[in-house]
Amino acid sequence: MKPTPNRWPRLSSGLFYQDAAAAIDWLCDAFGFSVRLKVEGDNGRIEHSELTYGEALIMVGQEAPDADKVWKRAMRSPKSLQGACTQTLMLFVDDAKSHCAHARARGARIVDEPATHDYGEDYWADLSYGALDLEGHLWWITQRLRNPPA
Repeated sequence: MKPTPNRWPRLSSGLFYQDAAAAIDWLCDAFGFSVRLKVEGDNGRIEHSELTYGEALIMVGQEAPDADKVWKRAMRSPKSLQGACTQTLMLFVDDAKSHCAHARARGARIVDEPATHDYGEDYWADLSYGALDLEGHLWWITQRLRNPPA
């Protein structure tokens, strides 16, 4: 495989929100992301953004239900779909319990409290929690406790 473009992971995810600007602010405040790029259009509308957490990268954009392109009209926030969610995101952090407390204090809806998930000595053990962001995207925040044997 050829290397990815500079500063881009092999895979990144795009999330759409009714209010992408508010989502960017919230994701930075509650989950600890940093803004790498934010492209604003008319009236502050977010056309494209890139948020990082370590080497992780997500793109956040604004819903466009009246866009010319059919695929762009289909990109929706769970908030626009009565809470339906078509993907989950997993983010590795150093301390899942403190991350959870911080996110909860910033308005994250914790749907699964921090718990250890041990898949046995041949596999791994994680401490994880599940949270919904301000428009209903489901996040699994995970701290690796034990790696599988080599």
